Amino acid sequence: MNGTETAMAAPAAAGGNCDCRCGKGVADEEAAAARRSVVPELDGAQPEMRELDETSLNGAELDGASLIAEIRGLEDEKSALAARQARLTVAFDLLQRREQADAGMPAAELGAGVGAQIALARRESPAKGGRLLGLAKALVTEMPHALAALEAGQLNEWRATQFVKETACLSAEDRTAVDEELAADTGTFDGAGDRQIIAAARAAAYRRDPRTVTQRAAHAATDRTVTLRPAPDTMCYVTALLPVSAGVAVHAALTRHADSARNNGDPRTRGQLKADALVERITGTPGGITGIEIQLVMTDRTLLQGDSEPARLPGYGIVPATWARNLLTYGGQAARARQKPEHGTGTEGGAGTAGTGTARDKDKAFNVWLRRLYTAPGTGELTALDSRARLFPPGLRRYIQARDDTCRTPYCDAPIRHFDHIIPWHRGGPTTQANGTGLCEACNHTKETTGWTVSPRPGPRHSIEVQTPTGHTYHSTAPPLPGTQLTGTQLPGTQLPGTQLTGPPPLGIAGPAADPNHHRRKLRHRLKTARRAQSAISLAA
Repeated sequence: MNGTETAMAAPAAAGGNCDCRCGKGVADEEAAAARRSVVPELDGAQPEMRELDETSLNGAELDGASLIAEIRGLEDEKSALAARQARLTVAFDLLQRREQADAGMPAAELGAGVGAQIALARRESPAKGGRLLGLAKALVTEMPHALAALEAGQLNEWRATQFVKETACLSAEDRTAVDEELAADTGTFDGAGDRQIIAAARAAAYRRDPRTVTQRAAHAATDRTVTLRPAPDTMCYVTALLPVSAGVAVHAALTRHADSARNNGDPRTRGQLKADALVERITGTPGGITGIEIQLVMTDRTLLQGDSEPARLPGYGIVPATWARNLLTYGGQAARARQKPEHGTGTEGGAGTAGTGTARDKDKAFNVWLRRLYTAPGTGELTALDSRARLFPPGLRRYIQARDDTCRTPYCDAPIRHFDHIIPWHRGGPTTQANGTGLCEACNHTKETTGWTVSPRPGPRHSIEVQTPTGHTYHSTAPPLPGTQLTGTQLPGTQLPGTQLTGPPPLGIAGPAADPNHHRRKLRHRLKTARRAQSAISLAA
């Protein structure tokens, strides 16, 4: 047996002799037996039914110790399943590499697309799939004690990830030595929180290879970046990853400005002052919008008739209708506009100029340009554009950006970086909106890997089908634009918005389960039946 076959056999040998699918025995048999004895009539029922009956009917009869025991048992099973997934992930990676090598793929490209397939199978983004693949390789091949702790429930998947992350800079031999030193499966981390585990792993890594750890810290400055992610209530988080000296200096400067303004009588809080100063110093304007194009997708009814249909802000997500109108009317200064109701607006040539009534505020006004995007009634499909060029022209790129919003690969929410032909241009694929799709850079490269195919498919809106080298297919439908009517029923020959692995249709897609009232009636009927049975048992006792 060669080295590859030995590595392939290791996962099966470690967890293949278990009778259950999780790779180990039931974590708490007493909790499972208690559950079965209390609600035997619910075995085999739908998950929603079991949840409804157990909480509303028998929850009060179960003592707290049994409930906590079952919660703990389920947590242990989740950890065991995560360990089993890690073993299967490594086995799949080795199998794919062997098949790619047999197909003549260069050694440097072996393993391409494996992380993306893992991501689709686990309903995660491609970036998360790559991290899960790396975690699985480290646990299965280099850190047997951490893997055993995960199987036994002494570590959960998140803490195992942190443990592996802190040893990422070490060689395979040093990482194995750190795993042996800490030996998580012996109870080393019992009762330890995330910070304690990270600190222990970091200290052990430094003792093994201080030079590499120091070099890693010095190299970390090259990873500095700024990211944006949504927050509730039309807010967002702008996060800057900076070297510690730069980060402390930025925060100190903003704090000094806020303290000075407060001492001069500014009524805003220190947090508000620091946030406003950050926006003004970066953009050069208090509002932070002048000179920067902001796409806002909304219906004409929301804009002109005061309709409540939400709008969509690309790069952020769904925003309330009133907030969107305030952005157009007051130039983003909604709070100031409420304090100063006098304002003037003007439109000319498809553009509107908004500002407040004072001369000072008029100097800060900016133009609001409305780009009209028409959708088909009901389905929300954008109207078509065409081009004979190989590259997508700017107008068509803006069109696809507005339609797709984020990367069209299932479960990937990364920003669009590439505008790609679904049917390649060299095979006769036209440069049209129907044959165009927005992808992030990683997903665009992945789909060019051998064995991956993408093709258009019929649907209520722009839809594509992604087929992986293993033959699994995943569907992606363009997100619904504001004003799209979603009835929850499937049109003939189409698929509902979202993604779905091929196979039996899930609940809510077809059949009687598609009717919400039918499902509720069925739940109520089964609940009444269970209650009658429970009452009969109580009377007999």
